[in-house]
Amino acid sequence: MNQREEQANIKIKHLLDCTLFNPDIADSMKYFQETTYRFHFLLAFMYEAFKEKEITQEDAIQVVPSQIASRATRVTELKKAVRAGYIIEKKSTKDKRARIYKPSNGMLEDFLNLCDQVFFAKV
Repeated sequence: MNQREEQANIKIKHLLDCTLFNPDIADSMKYFQETTYRFHFLLAFMYEAFKEKEITQEDAIQVVPSQIASRATRVTELKKAVRAGYIIEKKSTKDKRARIYKPSNGMLEDFLNLCDQVFFAKV
C-alpha cells in the first residue's frame, strides 16, 4: 500500500468508526444510516437546510435521485422522518397548500456533532 492509499484507508476507517461502527451515535443519525436513500437524503437535505432555503415536499423528495428510490418511497421516507420527529413539517406562509420542511433542532445538533467527529477530529 502506498502512502496515498494508506492515508485514504485511515480516513475511511475513521469515517466508519464515527458512523456505521459507532454504537454511541445519536438515534437520529442511526435512523438516517439505516438505508442508502435515507443517508443520501440526510446529506442532501442538510445541505439545502444550511442554505436557509425553504424546502417544500417536492424539494425534499427531489434530493434523492430516482435511481436510488421511487417517488413513492421518497415521499414515504420523508413522512416517516416527520413522524419520528427528526424533520419538522409546517404550512407555508406563502401558499397554504404547500408544506415546508426543516430539520428539528435535535437532528440539526446531532448532525453537527457527527460532522465535528468526522471532519474536525484528529485522525
